[in-house]
Amino acid sequence: MSYSELSIEERATIQVSLRQGMSLRQIAHMLRRSPSTLSREVRRNQTQSGAYCAHSAQTHRCARRMVCRPKRKLLLGSERFELVIHMLRNRLSPEQIAGKLKRMMTPSFEDAYVCRETVYNAIYALPVGQLKKELIHCLRQGKSTRKPRRGQVDRRGQIPDMVSIHLRPPEIEKREMPGHWEGDLIKGKNNASAVGTLVELSSGYVILAKLHDATATSAVEGFSAALNRMPLAARKSMTYDQGREMAKHAQITQATGVAIYFCDPHSPWQRGSNENINGLIRQYLPKGTDLSHHTQEELDAIALQLNMRPRKRFDFRCPVEVLGEILAKHQESPPAIH
Repeated sequence: MSYSELSIEERATIQVSLRQGMSLRQIAHMLRRSPSTLSREVRRNQTQSGAYCAHSAQTHRCARRMVCRPKRKLLLGSERFELVIHMLRNRLSPEQIAGKLKRMMTPSFEDAYVCRETVYNAIYALPVGQLKKELIHCLRQGKSTRKPRRGQVDRRGQIPDMVSIHLRPPEIEKREMPGHWEGDLIKGKNNASAVGTLVELSSGYVILAKLHDATATSAVEGFSAALNRMPLAARKSMTYDQGREMAKHAQITQATGVAIYFCDPHSPWQRGSNENINGLIRQYLPKGTDLSHHTQEELDAIALQLNMRPRKRFDFRCPVEVLGEILAKHQESPPAIH
């Protein structure tokens, strides 16, 4: 049986029954309550004269309940909530906000920290309106439901001379050495435009490459130019899905020296870092928009913002810092990272 608090009606019954001379055990039997429950109730809420009053007992109960409830940390209009809103508008996730606030804790700002669940609850507890709609839109997904995975028949043609991900060196899985990338395309309206995305596994460093379209020729030009902007030590391998835009992958390898491995069909979890970063990129390049309007300089600016975002797995350091440290560790004088 689950416990429930005494109601005002039960307290009134206790008051009347006590005045009629009934014992606490008799009253408990009548209310189907434990005698100890009534004993604590009378002892805790009796007046100075020793009498029991239902109205006074209910007032004391409400006062105690107000004290025991912790105050909400994020109240609309408070300075802390305004800081959280500012970070959300700058594309930080609730988890990144929580980590950033934790690092900001000082003796004069010791109450700044809130966990990510508090941020989520504060957003969804807002009254229906423009602010709530805006903040939900700032979240990574912005949806309350997830699209289920369904098995589908692979209708794509085979890419010539593919090397399977299962033949990839095991050192890549450890994410300790720089230069191993995961790649993909994000497509625009009617699949007429595309942007190449690359993420470096050891640091989470992001590169965006402008493509004229989603053809194999454009992929060769875009990915080759993007990878050749990186130091030689940061160009070792790339893992990709079996999209037809990689039909000329041998030309990318020839132009950059990067070995290319291919995932199994319908297995996005084999490129988990890239799938995650694509979700971040979609905040800047939404689905259904024409991506051809973005210049390479604009894409570089978006990549810079992503590379300056704090990451939990690096103790909330940013990918630019981490990649620089890793390259410096593996070579004495690393070239500049563009």
